[in-house]
Amino acid sequence: MADRDLQDNRDQDGQTEAGQTARGADMPTRSRAEQRRDEVVALCFWRTGPIYWFKSGGVKIRPGQFVVAQTERGPDVGQVVYVKDKAEPGHPAPTKSLLRKAESSDFRRKRWLQEQAREAIAVCRQKIAEHGLVMKLVRADYTLDQRQLIFFFTAEGRVDFRELVRDLAQTFHCHIELRQIGVRDEAKMHGGLGPCGQPLCCARFLREFKPVSIRLAKDQDLPLNPEKISGVCNRLMCCLRYEHGVYATARARLADVGEQVQTPHGEGQVVEQRVLKQELTVKLADQRIVVVSAADAHTVARQERRIDQDS
Repeated sequence: MADRDLQDNRDQDGQTEAGQTARGADMPTRSRAEQRRDEVVALCFWRTGPIYWFKSGGVKIRPGQFVVAQTERGPDVGQVVYVKDKAEPGHPAPTKSLLRKAESSDFRRKRWLQEQAREAIAVCRQKIAEHGLVMKLVRADYTLDQRQLIFFFTAEGRVDFRELVRDLAQTFHCHIELRQIGVRDEAKMHGGLGPCGQPLCCARFLREFKPVSIRLAKDQDLPLNPEKISGVCNRLMCCLRYEHGVYATARARLADVGEQVQTPHGEGQVVEQRVLKQELTVKLADQRIVVVSAADAHTVARQERRIDQDS
């Protein structure tokens, strides 16, 4: 976050003020300030991080702006994802409120705390080695008031880090929290490039991880080679799930493998589907193999029904 973020805060205020004034005449029963107090705000505290809901607290805010919010761990700077009249279904009603819009001093302090957190990682890694713990440190974050320091780590199993926490608390003189995360969360925090050459989806736009099964790869006719369908986290690629709907819809338009179809080249049996190209590979009665568009191939049963209807 930079001073440009503060300018964005100011610019968006100017753009929305005129609109609110113009709409004021349409709200005779409740003032805009009264309505704003009932609004809830969705925030994220790091890029593509999970969304948390807060009461607006009467703060005039719009999506994209930065605010200071009172979290369970302490105050922190977050970015507004959207503003609603109430929290979305499945999310509990928020209990904490926004404190204020972020100012240039908050951004400067946040950058300074990030530097302090990087130094804390080096110290923590040394402490982990001294205690002989098998864990991999991924990230560290301070709350805005520097009263709490959170370390994120990965490990194969459960880790007894109670002595480590006490040691770190004496070193940093603040409340210490160690949070174990999965390898997908680690990839999300670090970022990088996927096998496709694009920035990782999890670090670019995915906020939540959903289960990905090998069945999704089968449905997309992908080679079941772990090296080909796994991401940098060594888990099945997230895109297998959110792209699956496209394949399912496209496949539904095609005749199934094994079906008899009528083509411009004659009748034959479908031996392969080319889902994205919307083509079929057909083996004809004379053993020739042809590739035809799905629009030019009709199952024999459908063809017969059309003839019956015409007659």
